[in-house]
Amino acid sequence: MDRIVTWHNGEKTLGPFSAEEMEARQVRLREHLAAEEIDAALLTSYHNVCYYSGFMYCAFGRTYGFVVTADSATSISAGIDGGQPWRLTHGDNITYTDWRKDNFFHAVRTLVPGAKRIGIEFDEVSLDLLAKLEAALPGVEFVDIGTATMWMRTIKSAEEIAHIKHLTRIADIGGEACREAIGVGVPEHEVALASTQAMVREIAQLRPYTELMDTWTWFQSGINTDGAHNPVTNRKIERGDILSLNCFPMVFGYYVALERTLFAETVSDEHLRLWNINVEVHEAGLELIKPGAKCSEIAAALNDIYRGYDLLKYRSFGYGHSFGVLCHYYGREAGVELREDIDTELKPGMVVSMEPMIMIPEGQPGAGGYREHDILVINDDGTVDNITGFPYGPDANIVGA
Repeated sequence: MDRIVTWHNGEKTLGPFSAEEMEARQVRLREHLAAEEIDAALLTSYHNVCYYSGFMYCAFGRTYGFVVTADSATSISAGIDGGQPWRLTHGDNITYTDWRKDNFFHAVRTLVPGAKRIGIEFDEVSLDLLAKLEAALPGVEFVDIGTATMWMRTIKSAEEIAHIKHLTRIADIGGEACREAIGVGVPEHEVALASTQAMVREIAQLRPYTELMDTWTWFQSGINTDGAHNPVTNRKIERGDILSLNCFPMVFGYYVALERTLFAETVSDEHLRLWNINVEVHEAGLELIKPGAKCSEIAAALNDIYRGYDLLKYRSFGYGHSFGVLCHYYGREAGVELREDIDTELKPGMVVSMEPMIMIPEGQPGAGGYREHDILVINDDGTVDNITGFPYGPDANIVGA
């Protein structure tokens, strides 16, 4: 039985980006390889395989990769996926079969003959994967390209920004569907389903062909709002509940976020006070995002506002992060996070969020999690566009009042 096969089934159906866009990404990677005297890159993470090839894989216990050399670019996929990886890859594709152990590594070996230095992602490659690569490619030196590729991804192209803007519009649609579904006695999961269905249906209208996967909504109520990533439950909304709306449309490996604090029918005085403070921090943060601003300085300035209200101890994470090839289970451009320990300067082409959150513990007045979230694009001319349209704050989001 063959260890690797070629399944070029059907015609190429590339994602939302042009061939010129995908080629430019691969050229930047090749320039880095040449500068560092690296013979080939083996990308294995969801985000880098997607970013450089256009193909978003579903691992399901198997290993996937994208090999880039000076003159070739080839995705490596499992037979279970048929010809879909080839149809989406900007470049070639080979398929490894399940008929013999470690056929993936045999495929890698065929694509990098004579290579002495191969770039891999140190922040993603497991010890087990590294051991198997070393066994399959004796004498090869493995060097890190995870950091370099991360920095490449932080600056978005015009096509990427246009794609992200489409997604923020869809997130706003999900937010409206979510708000319309909210009602006392309605379970969280029913609200989330209404939002997700609205977004998926809108995504289906974007282009003649699109893959519909991974769009989701986290809708939280009451104590469930204390964590930004708390899953949806069947808890029923009660009058006066604090609510968190979290809409995440995803298309071809890119997702955006819309997150809002809301209340069911009424809001207590202390809840309202805390909500307005968090809105104050949010609006201050929106003003601070501009070219040349340091992530750490933004965090420090917003800390001062919380500190003035004696609320800094209730802040639960950073103030925002880069957006691009990203999802809740993969990808993070860690060099652009609005935190005290990140000194990166914001630059044109970056797309970042502003998302302050405080969490007041259960049993205290105003208990719950408060969070607002907008996405901003830093333009080449130095201006900044807030591309999130859904309203925030008490005037808009006391539902059923």
